[in-house]
Amino acid sequence: MTEVRMRLRQKGQQFPTQDLEAFLLAFGDNDYPLPETVRVLDEIVTDYIIESCHEAAAVAHHARRAKIKLDDFKFMLRRDTGKLGRVSEMLETDKELKRKRKAFDTDEGAVLQKGDARGEEEEGGAGSKKKGGGEEDGGERKKKKKKKEKGRKERGADDESVV
Repeated sequence: MTEVRMRLRQKGQQFPTQDLEAFLLAFGDNDYPLPETVRVLDEIVTDYIIESCHEAAAVAHHARRAKIKLDDFKFMLRRDTGKLGRVSEMLETDKELKRKRKAFDTDEGAVLQKGDARGEEEEGGAGSKKKGGGEEDGGERKKKKKKKEKGRKERGADDESVV
């Protein structure tokens, strides 16, 4: 069970009632479950998360690391093939979505850069404003946002090398 001090620090319900009710409904409960049922489910889920984190911390400690890594959670779930399979599936899906987002952002940025390099902005400046000035502004905003992010990354690298 979870340590008493951990439970004392927590005040009230940790998860939204609507989410917990949706879980109960998905597993065959009534449309309107009792408040006590929702409260107990909240305690069970919270206790499970806390205990899982404690176990992962113990694995990290055994490996003589101060920080918990994703592999510690995988190692902790090694005996529960269902949960481990679901975690692996979710991680693969997350990687795939990140890869697709990155490819989409790169393609979009390349299109904007090609348009600027050809000088299309100067030639069709007045005509493009009449057709869709909002799109031009959106492109400019994206460029500025990317420049800001790039600047932050560069500054972050400098800060890390100093520390």
